[in-house]
Amino acid sequence: MLLEGKVAVVTGAGPGLGRTLAGLLSEEGARIVVAARTAATVAKTADEVPGVLAVPADVTRIDDVRRLADTVIERFGRVDVLVNAAFPGSHRRNVLDMSVDDLESWRGAVETGGYGTLLACRFIAPHMVAQGSGSIVNITSMSSRTGYAGRSDYAAGKAAAHLLSHCLADELGPHGVRVNCVAPGWIASELLDDWMRTRAAAEGVTFEEILARDVSAMALRRIATEEDVARAVIYLASDRAKAITGATIDVNGGQLFT
Repeated sequence: MLLEGKVAVVTGAGPGLGRTLAGLLSEEGARIVVAARTAATVAKTADEVPGVLAVPADVTRIDDVRRLADTVIERFGRVDVLVNAAFPGSHRRNVLDMSVDDLESWRGAVETGGYGTLLACRFIAPHMVAQGSGSIVNITSMSSRTGYAGRSDYAAGKAAAHLLSHCLADELGPHGVRVNCVAPGWIASELLDDWMRTRAAAEGVTFEEILARDVSAMALRRIATEEDVARAVIYLASDRAKAITGATIDVNGGQLFT
């Protein structure tokens, strides 16, 4: 097991990728702490992954993140891996169409992606520095380097986390702490299928036609799964990547080359 004996914290550990991350990290031998804004959400993840410690925490609130870090240390005495996966969904609004409420949602998205990632690192990284080792993996996105109309909140938040990772890799590297990114593209899910069906209806074509067109733009001719993304995270979190920092692993099926 790649992470046997390690203690891993996963923020944004709700349904979907966060839950998959917690499950596969646990399978690789790590002891897991999961955090999410909603208590019911994080409790559900803990119920589905045996032995997981659930800590409700809003990553944009200093007191919540400080409490998360303190809880991990009190329970396990160390922390070896931090995976920042917290991020709200995009509202798909063009700038000219944004209402006042949309603008507040936009700010919230960027705060979660950028400031939330910073806070988690600020309060957990010192414990890694004290032990002289640790791995931080930030979940960014293909959208952190290429923008699409109506997705500026998502792109800006992910770009903030992406460049923050470079800065922290430089700052924490001398202390034995690595900071890297995993950048998914599209991830196979019901949400993605629903979006494709919406596009198909708007264009007057079938779902299968939209799917075939989108997949044909990917070098591997397949859409990545949550497990594909999680396996890349596990690699960067493990000692097999002990000479890698400031890097990004793209998991997008060859939709975007960087």
